[in-house]
Amino acid sequence: MRNTIDYLVYSAVRVVICLIQSLRIETCHSFAKGLAVFANDILGLRRKLVEENLRCAFPEFSDSERLDLARKMWEHLFLLVAEVAHSPRKIRESNWREHIRLINIPPLHELLVGGRPLIIVTGHFGNFEAGGYILGLLGYPTYSIARTLDNRYLDRFVREFREATGQFLISKNEGYDQILETLERKDVVTFLADQSAGRKGCWVEFFNREASAYKAIALLSLQYDAPIVVCFATRRENRPLHFDLEVAAVFDPRNPLPGVSNVKEITQWYTTVLEDGIRKNLEQYWWLHNRWKTWGRKTRSKADPAES
Repeated sequence: MRNTIDYLVYSAVRVVICLIQSLRIETCHSFAKGLAVFANDILGLRRKLVEENLRCAFPEFSDSERLDLARKMWEHLFLLVAEVAHSPRKIRESNWREHIRLINIPPLHELLVGGRPLIIVTGHFGNFEAGGYILGLLGYPTYSIARTLDNRYLDRFVREFREATGQFLISKNEGYDQILETLERKDVVTFLADQSAGRKGCWVEFFNREASAYKAIALLSLQYDAPIVVCFATRRENRPLHFDLEVAAVFDPRNPLPGVSNVKEITQWYTTVLEDGIRKNLEQYWWLHNRWKTWGRKTRSKADPAES
């Protein structure tokens, strides 16, 4: 019975994707604007969480400003789905320059060809799915950490898109050994670094609140002598399928930045870089993402020596 339901859900998703692909991307953008109002104002999807996140992050905003930002976030999310559906057909090796603008890429290129393991960090920001697709298209295969979907048909479908240009997936729940093997081979591992790590995480400041972050990124960087590159793939000028692929900052354990050397400092560093990037395109962050579901140092029983 479960298998039948999963297949029906998968079939429905494929039909929706086919419908999206049959439309012009500009038409999809128009639908995204209408669906944004429907999702936010009428259905109220995750409204309480979005309002709380925006109120804490931007106490200086008026209610109308936060409402406008919430609608624009939903517009971005619906448009992101359309862009994912259209990217394989519209963005190719022969025309990627018409869609992608590269910003501060030389530091990333030097590290990619430098024979060292590399960690790329981003977040639920911009079109991170397109970012992985674009890097593969440019000839830079990466290994991305992702949760395996419960629906095996959908999981296979999503995996085929992500791996179409050379982006490989590592299971978030069972792939730690594979992460280590990838770094030992001196390949590239990509992390979405704005996930809550629970009470035992490394506590950092993120949009005016303490947030729990995973220590693994900083620990792996120090252990494997792997530079950390913070990258964003953001939609440019509100134009669908036009992205800025940007290297925002680089941390190299061989040449630590001032005041950035241990696990706590490294984790706070890339979290701050991510926040600075989000502030430039507020509507392209997932404010419905429960980033602060565990927060406040009072939730911990004692300090964690791994942070120092």
